[in-house]
Amino acid sequence: MTTQVPIRPTTRADHRVELHVTSALDGHPVTLLRVSGRHDPTREPVILVHGAGVRGEIFRPPAERTLVDALIDDGWDVWLLNWRASIDLDPVAWTLDDAAAWDHPAAVRYVSSVSGSPTMKAVIHCQGSTSFAMAAAAGLLPEVTTIVSNAVSLHPVIPPVSVFKIRRLRPLIQSLTPYLNPAWGDEPDSLFGRAARAAVNLTHRECDNAVCRQVSFTYGAGRPALWSHSNLGPDVHEWIRGEFGKVPMSFFAQMDACVRAGHLVSVSRREGLPEDYGVSAPQTGARWVLYAGADNRCFLPESQERTYRWLEGLEPGRHALHVVPGYGHLDIFLGRNAARDVFPGMVAELARPT
Repeated sequence: MTTQVPIRPTTRADHRVELHVTSALDGHPVTLLRVSGRHDPTREPVILVHGAGVRGEIFRPPAERTLVDALIDDGWDVWLLNWRASIDLDPVAWTLDDAAAWDHPAAVRYVSSVSGSPTMKAVIHCQGSTSFAMAAAAGLLPEVTTIVSNAVSLHPVIPPVSVFKIRRLRPLIQSLTPYLNPAWGDEPDSLFGRAARAAVNLTHRECDNAVCRQVSFTYGAGRPALWSHSNLGPDVHEWIRGEFGKVPMSFFAQMDACVRAGHLVSVSRREGLPEDYGVSAPQTGARWVLYAGADNRCFLPESQERTYRWLEGLEPGRHALHVVPGYGHLDIFLGRNAARDVFPGMVAELARPT
Protein backbone atom coordinates (compact mmCIF):
# COMPACT_ATOMS: atom_id res chain seq x y z
CA MET A 1 0.00 0.00 0.00
CA THR A 2 1.06 3.61 -0.49
CA THR A 3 0.52 6.69 1.68
CA GLN A 4 1.95 10.17 1.73
CA VAL A 5 4.22 10.99 4.66
CA PRO A 6 5.47 14.40 5.79
CA ILE A 7 8.73 15.65 4.34
CA ARG A 8 11.51 15.49 6.92
CA PRO A 9 12.76 19.01 7.68
CA THR A 10 16.37 17.81 7.45
CA THR A 11 16.14 17.14 3.70
CA ARG A 12 15.53 19.26 0.64
CA ALA A 13 12.11 20.90 0.67
CA ASP A 14 11.37 19.74 -2.87
CA HIS A 15 11.53 16.03 -2.00
CA ARG A 16 8.30 14.14 -2.48
CA VAL A 17 8.11 11.01 -0.33
CA GLU A 18 5.84 7.97 -0.55
CA LEU A 19 5.84 5.36 2.20
CA HIS A 20 5.38 1.81 0.91
CA VAL A 21 4.64 -0.97 3.39
CA THR A 22 5.15 -4.57 2.32
CA SER A 23 6.35 -7.89 3.75
CA ALA A 24 9.49 -9.98 3.59
CA LEU A 25 9.10 -13.53 2.34
CA ASP A 26 8.64 -14.76 5.92
CA GLY A 27 5.92 -12.20 6.61
CA HIS A 28 8.09 -9.75 8.56
CA PRO A 29 7.25 -6.14 7.68
CA VAL A 30 9.60 -4.06 5.57
CA THR A 31 9.05 -0.52 4.36
CA LEU A 32 10.38 1.55 1.49
CA LEU A 33 10.50 5.29 0.99
CA ARG A 34 10.21 6.34 -2.64
CA VAL A 35 11.81 9.76 -2.89
CA SER A 36 11.44 12.03 -5.90
CA GLY A 37 12.05 15.65 -6.81
CA ARG A 38 10.22 18.27 -8.85
CA HIS A 39 10.28 16.07 -11.94
CA ASP A 40 9.45 12.43 -12.51
CA PRO A 41 12.47 10.10 -12.80
CA THR A 42 13.90 9.33 -16.21
CA ARG A 43 16.08 6.40 -15.15
CA GLU A 44 15.36 3.02 -13.62
CA PRO A 45 15.02 2.43 -9.85
CA VAL A 46 17.96 2.44 -7.47
CA ILE A 47 17.42 0.86 -4.05
CA LEU A 48 19.47 2.14 -1.10
CA VAL A 49 20.10 -0.37 1.69
CA HIS A 50 21.17 0.78 5.16
CA GLY A 51 23.36 -0.99 7.73
CA ALA A 52 22.60 -2.48 11.14
CA GLY A 53 20.66 -0.52 13.74
CA VAL A 54 19.99 2.55 11.61
CA ARG A 55 17.37 3.14 8.89
CA GLY A 56 16.89 4.23 5.31
CA GLU A 57 17.07 7.89 6.32
CA ILE A 58 20.80 7.43 6.97
CA PHE A 59 21.22 8.37 3.29
CA ARG A 60 19.40 11.71 3.88
CA PRO A 61 21.34 13.50 6.64
CA PRO A 62 20.85 17.22 7.29
CA ALA A 63 23.61 18.11 4.86
CA GLU A 64 23.47 20.65 2.06
CA ARG A 65 23.49 17.89 -0.55
CA THR A 66 22.94 14.17 0.03
CA LEU A 67 23.36 11.10 -2.13
CA VAL A 68 19.57 11.07 -2.54
CA ASP A 69 19.75 14.59 -3.96
CA ALA A 70 22.49 13.59 -6.38
CA LEU A 71 20.54 10.55 -7.58
CA ILE A 72 17.30 12.48 -8.05
CA ASP A 73 19.09 15.21 -9.99
CA ASP A 74 20.53 12.54 -12.29
CA GLY A 75 17.07 11.15 -12.98
CA TRP A 76 17.06 8.00 -10.84
CA ASP A 77 13.94 6.52 -9.24
CA VAL A 78 15.13 6.44 -5.61
CA TRP A 79 13.91 3.89 -3.04
CA LEU A 80 15.16 3.75 0.57
CA LEU A 81 14.69 0.29 2.07
CA ASN A 82 14.01 -0.35 5.75
CA TRP A 83 14.79 -4.04 6.28
CA ARG A 84 14.49 -5.90 9.57
CA ALA A 85 17.59 -4.22 11.02
CA SER A 86 15.93 -0.81 10.75
CA ILE A 87 15.14 1.25 13.84
CA ASP A 88 11.88 2.24 12.11
CA LEU A 89 10.64 -1.34 12.64
CA ASP A 90 10.02 -3.26 15.85
CA PRO A 91 13.35 -4.78 17.00
CA VAL A 92 13.84 -8.51 16.50
CA ALA A 93 16.75 -10.92 16.70
CA TRP A 94 18.01 -11.32 13.15
CA THR A 95 20.88 -12.74 11.14
CA LEU A 96 22.30 -11.79 7.77
CA ASP A 97 20.71 -14.99 6.48
CA ASP A 98 17.24 -13.72 7.35
CA ALA A 99 17.73 -10.52 5.40
CA ALA A 100 19.39 -12.27 2.46
CA ALA A 101 16.75 -14.96 2.08
CA TRP A 102 13.65 -12.98 2.97
CA ASP A 103 13.99 -9.18 3.07
CA HIS A 104 16.05 -8.18 0.05
CA PRO A 105 14.43 -10.48 -2.54
CA ALA A 106 10.97 -9.31 -1.45
CA ALA A 107 11.97 -5.62 -1.52
CA VAL A 108 13.57 -5.89 -4.96
CA ARG A 109 10.52 -7.65 -6.39
CA TYR A 110 8.24 -5.06 -4.85
CA VAL A 111 10.18 -2.15 -6.35
CA SER A 112 10.21 -3.87 -9.72
CA SER A 113 6.46 -4.47 -9.58
CA VAL A 114 5.49 -0.95 -8.48
CA SER A 115 7.92 0.85 -10.78
CA GLY A 116 7.28 -1.40 -13.75
CA SER A 117 11.02 -1.77 -14.31
CA PRO A 118 12.42 -5.29 -14.75
CA THR A 119 15.88 -4.11 -13.69
CA MET A 120 17.36 -1.82 -11.07
CA LYS A 121 20.59 -0.73 -9.38
CA ALA A 122 21.54 -0.87 -5.71
CA VAL A 123 23.63 1.19 -3.29
CA ILE A 124 24.32 -0.86 -0.18
CA HIS A 125 26.15 -0.12 3.07
CA CYS A 126 27.74 -2.17 5.88
CA GLN A 127 25.42 -5.00 7.00
CA GLY A 128 23.02 -3.98 4.27
CA SER A 129 26.02 -4.69 2.05
CA THR A 130 26.83 -8.10 3.50
CA SER A 131 23.24 -9.35 3.56
CA PHE A 132 22.45 -7.93 0.11
CA ALA A 133 25.69 -9.39 -1.24
CA MET A 134 24.68 -12.77 0.14
CA ALA A 135 21.32 -12.57 -1.61
CA ALA A 136 22.93 -11.50 -4.88
CA ALA A 137 25.64 -14.16 -4.68
CA ALA A 138 22.97 -16.79 -4.06
CA GLY A 139 21.18 -15.78 -7.24
CA LEU A 140 18.15 -14.34 -5.45
CA LEU A 141 18.35 -10.83 -6.98
CA PRO A 142 18.40 -11.28 -10.78
CA GLU A 143 16.77 -7.86 -11.27
CA VAL A 144 19.82 -6.01 -9.90
CA THR A 145 22.38 -5.17 -12.59
CA THR A 146 24.81 -2.92 -10.67
CA ILE A 147 25.73 -3.13 -6.98
CA VAL A 148 27.55 -0.18 -5.41
CA SER A 149 28.74 -1.51 -2.06
CA ASN A 150 30.35 0.52 0.71
CA ALA A 151 32.73 -0.71 3.42
CA VAL A 152 32.33 -4.50 3.17
CA SER A 153 30.87 -7.05 0.78
CA LEU A 154 31.87 -10.72 0.91
CA HIS A 155 35.15 -10.67 2.87
CA PRO A 156 34.94 -8.89 6.25
CA VAL A 157 38.25 -7.79 7.79
CA ILE A 158 38.13 -5.85 11.05
CA PRO A 159 40.77 -4.12 13.22
CA PRO A 160 42.58 -6.15 15.93
CA VAL A 161 40.72 -4.33 18.71
CA SER A 162 37.42 -5.30 17.10
CA VAL A 163 38.60 -8.90 16.77
CA PHE A 164 39.21 -8.93 20.51
CA LYS A 165 35.81 -7.42 21.25
CA ILE A 166 33.82 -9.72 18.96
CA ARG A 167 35.75 -12.86 19.88
CA ARG A 168 36.43 -12.37 23.60
CA LEU A 169 33.95 -9.82 24.93
CA ARG A 170 30.94 -10.79 22.82
CA PRO A 171 30.25 -14.16 24.54
CA LEU A 172 30.26 -12.43 27.93
CA ILE A 173 28.10 -9.55 26.75
CA GLN A 174 25.72 -11.97 25.03
CA SER A 175 25.10 -13.70 28.36
CA LEU A 176 24.05 -10.34 29.86
CA THR A 177 22.01 -8.66 27.12
CA PRO A 178 20.26 -9.73 23.90
CA TYR A 179 21.33 -6.57 22.08
CA LEU A 180 23.61 -3.55 22.04
CA ASN A 181 22.23 -0.08 21.55
CA PRO A 182 24.19 3.12 20.82
CA ALA A 183 21.14 5.08 22.02
CA TRP A 184 22.17 4.04 25.53
CA GLY A 185 24.46 7.05 25.35
CA ASP A 186 21.42 9.24 25.95
CA GLU A 187 18.73 6.86 27.24
CA PRO A 188 19.90 3.55 28.76
CA ASP A 189 16.93 1.22 29.12
CA SER A 190 18.43 -1.47 31.36
CA LEU A 191 21.00 -2.06 34.08
CA PHE A 192 23.45 -3.29 31.43
CA GLY A 193 22.72 -0.22 29.32
CA ARG A 194 23.53 2.07 32.24
CA ALA A 195 26.74 0.15 32.92
CA ALA A 196 27.73 0.32 29.25
CA ARG A 197 27.10 4.05 29.14
CA ALA A 198 29.23 4.60 32.23
CA ALA A 199 32.08 2.48 30.86
CA VAL A 200 32.03 4.19 27.47
CA ASN A 201 31.89 7.66 29.00
CA LEU A 202 35.03 6.83 30.97
CA THR A 203 36.98 5.49 27.98
CA HIS A 204 35.67 7.64 25.13
CA ARG A 205 36.12 11.38 25.56
CA GLU A 206 36.51 12.37 21.93
CA CYS A 207 33.34 14.51 21.80
CA ASP A 208 30.35 15.60 23.86
CA ASN A 209 27.84 13.47 21.93
CA ALA A 210 27.17 10.40 24.09
CA VAL A 211 25.55 8.47 21.23
CA CYS A 212 28.56 9.12 18.99
CA ARG A 213 30.82 7.70 21.71
CA GLN A 214 28.57 4.68 22.20
CA VAL A 215 28.59 4.06 18.43
CA SER A 216 32.37 3.76 18.56
CA PHE A 217 32.20 1.13 21.31
CA THR A 218 29.51 -0.84 19.45
CA TYR A 219 30.83 -0.88 15.91
CA GLY A 220 34.56 -0.62 15.65
CA ALA A 221 37.88 0.69 16.85
CA GLY A 222 38.89 4.31 17.19
CA ARG A 223 37.68 7.56 18.64
CA PRO A 224 35.43 7.89 16.71
CA ALA A 225 35.03 4.60 14.83
CA LEU A 226 32.57 5.26 12.01
CA TRP A 227 33.67 8.70 10.81
CA SER A 228 36.12 11.50 11.26
CA HIS A 229 34.72 14.36 13.29
CA SER A 230 36.33 16.77 10.85
CA ASN A 231 34.15 15.29 8.10
CA LEU A 232 30.85 15.88 9.90
CA GLY A 233 29.07 19.18 10.02
CA PRO A 234 27.66 20.15 13.45
CA ASP A 235 24.07 19.52 12.34
CA VAL A 236 24.90 16.00 11.18
CA HIS A 237 26.88 15.24 14.34
CA GLU A 238 23.88 16.23 16.46
CA TRP A 239 21.39 14.46 14.14
CA ILE A 240 23.04 11.07 14.64
CA ARG A 241 21.73 11.05 18.24
CA GLY A 242 18.38 9.88 16.87
CA GLU A 243 19.63 7.62 14.10
CA PHE A 244 21.04 4.59 15.96
CA GLY A 245 19.22 1.84 17.83
CA LYS A 246 19.22 -1.80 18.90
CA VAL A 247 21.41 -4.42 17.21
CA PRO A 248 20.91 -8.05 18.29
CA MET A 249 23.77 -10.15 19.56
CA SER A 250 22.69 -12.79 17.01
CA PHE A 251 24.21 -10.57 14.33
CA PHE A 252 27.51 -10.11 16.16
CA ALA A 253 27.77 -13.88 16.62
CA GLN A 254 27.40 -14.39 12.87
CA MET A 255 29.93 -11.69 12.07
CA ASP A 256 32.40 -13.42 14.40
CA ALA A 257 31.96 -16.62 12.37
CA CYS A 258 32.45 -14.69 9.12
CA VAL A 259 35.60 -12.94 10.31
CA ARG A 260 37.04 -16.28 11.45
CA ALA A 261 36.29 -17.82 8.04
CA GLY A 262 37.65 -14.83 6.12
CA HIS A 263 34.43 -14.53 4.11
CA LEU A 264 30.69 -14.56 4.70
CA VAL A 265 29.11 -17.76 5.97
CA SER A 266 25.53 -18.73 6.75
CA VAL A 267 24.62 -19.66 10.30
CA SER A 268 21.07 -20.90 9.70
CA ARG A 269 19.35 -22.98 7.08
CA ARG A 270 17.52 -20.62 4.76
CA GLU A 271 16.19 -21.84 1.45
CA GLY A 272 18.30 -20.70 -1.47
CA LEU A 273 21.37 -19.71 0.55
CA PRO A 274 24.70 -21.54 0.43
CA GLU A 275 26.57 -22.33 3.63
CA ASP A 276 29.76 -20.64 2.45
CA TYR A 277 30.37 -17.60 0.22
CA GLY A 278 34.07 -18.12 -0.32
CA VAL A 279 33.96 -21.08 -2.69
CA SER A 280 31.60 -20.71 -5.64
CA ALA A 281 31.35 -17.72 -7.98
CA PRO A 282 28.46 -15.31 -7.23
CA GLN A 283 25.30 -16.36 -9.03
CA THR A 284 24.57 -12.89 -10.34
CA GLY A 285 25.17 -11.01 -13.55
CA ALA A 286 25.52 -7.73 -11.66
CA ARG A 287 28.57 -5.54 -11.93
CA TRP A 288 30.11 -4.81 -8.52
CA VAL A 289 31.48 -1.37 -7.62
CA LEU A 290 33.24 -1.49 -4.25
CA TYR A 291 33.85 1.59 -2.11
CA ALA A 292 36.04 1.79 0.99
CA GLY A 293 37.07 4.73 3.11
CA ALA A 294 40.84 4.59 3.45
CA ASP A 295 40.49 5.41 7.17
CA ASN A 296 37.66 2.96 7.91
CA ARG A 297 38.01 1.62 11.48
CA CYS A 298 34.90 -0.54 11.37
CA PHE A 299 35.81 -2.71 8.37
CA LEU A 300 39.33 -2.24 7.10
CA PRO A 301 39.73 -1.31 3.40
CA GLU A 302 41.24 -4.78 2.97
CA SER A 303 37.66 -6.09 3.19
CA GLN A 304 36.74 -4.55 -0.15
CA GLU A 305 40.18 -5.17 -1.61
CA ARG A 306 39.82 -8.91 -0.98
CA THR A 307 36.39 -9.03 -2.58
CA TYR A 308 37.67 -7.05 -5.55
CA ARG A 309 40.61 -9.37 -6.08
CA TRP A 310 38.25 -12.34 -5.91
CA LEU A 311 35.85 -10.81 -8.44
CA GLU A 312 38.74 -9.81 -10.69
CA GLY A 313 39.91 -13.41 -10.72
CA LEU A 314 36.49 -14.45 -11.99
CA GLU A 315 35.79 -11.61 -14.45
CA PRO A 316 38.93 -9.56 -15.11
CA GLY A 317 38.34 -5.89 -15.85
CA ARG A 318 34.58 -5.86 -15.24
CA HIS A 319 34.25 -4.64 -11.66
CA ALA A 320 35.62 -1.57 -9.87
CA LEU A 321 37.24 -0.63 -6.55
CA HIS A 322 37.43 2.89 -5.10
CA VAL A 323 39.40 3.53 -1.90
CA VAL A 324 38.56 7.10 -0.87
CA PRO A 325 41.29 8.97 1.05
CA GLY A 326 40.27 10.98 4.09
CA TYR A 327 37.06 9.02 4.70
CA GLY A 328 36.09 6.25 7.09
CA HIS A 329 32.95 4.16 7.32
CA LEU A 330 29.74 6.16 7.34
CA ASP A 331 31.12 9.59 6.46
CA ILE A 332 31.22 8.27 2.90
CA PHE A 333 27.52 9.24 2.99
CA LEU A 334 27.42 11.76 5.85
CA GLY A 335 30.57 13.77 5.16
CA ARG A 336 30.33 17.52 4.62
CA ASN A 337 32.32 17.18 1.37
CA ALA A 338 30.96 13.80 0.26
CA ALA A 339 28.87 15.55 -2.41
CA ARG A 340 32.15 16.61 -3.99
CA ASP A 341 34.41 13.67 -3.15
CA VAL A 342 32.13 10.63 -3.33
CA PHE A 343 28.69 11.07 -4.85
CA PRO A 344 29.70 12.04 -8.42
CA GLY A 345 31.73 8.84 -8.74
CA MET A 346 28.91 6.68 -7.37
CA VAL A 347 26.36 8.24 -9.71
CA ALA A 348 28.68 7.79 -12.68
CA GLU A 349 29.26 4.13 -11.80
CA LEU A 350 25.52 3.52 -11.60
CA ALA A 351 25.12 4.96 -15.10
CA ARG A 352 27.86 2.82 -16.62
CA PRO A 353 26.72 0.01 -18.92
CA THR A 354 26.91 -3.42 -17.32
